[in-house]
Amino acid sequence: MTNHDVVFRLIVAVCVGALIGLDRELRHKPAGLRTMALVSLGSAVFVLTAIDSADGQSHDATSRAIQGVVTGVGFLGAGAILRGDTEISVRGMTTAASIWLAAASGIACGLAQWPLVATAVGLGLLVLVLAPVERIIHNRRKTDRPDAGATPEA
Repeated sequence: MTNHDVVFRLIVAVCVGALIGLDRELRHKPAGLRTMALVSLGSAVFVLTAIDSADGQSHDATSRAIQGVVTGVGFLGAGAILRGDTEISVRGMTTAASIWLAAASGIACGLAQWPLVATAVGLGLLVLVLAPVERIIHNRRKTDRPDAGATPEA
């Protein structure tokens, strides 16, 4: 693998991570553009290191690097999840899932799986953009509930 290939993969990893993070940044979430770009970049670096250490031929080293990234990112994502105001509410799940997607995209960039990168990031951005639709559904559910003061029929 040439230095040009390595630099290109890292640049694409930063760009796709930043794209994922842009949504979080625009929504004023704690893990935004820079965080997602760094997660994606770091994931790509780990994978490229595993590939380079075996002259581009070791599936075992690459697999172990991917496992390490997935485990580490799980802890990072868990840190983004907070308990909400009530006992049953949780906040930060979408941000945690976005961190996961940024890491997976970085891994795919490190492996030069370009169709996978494009499809995953495209679908991920589509899901993130659907937030207004989700809000409409949640608001509709609230208005569809029966009165809280009504007694259930026996």
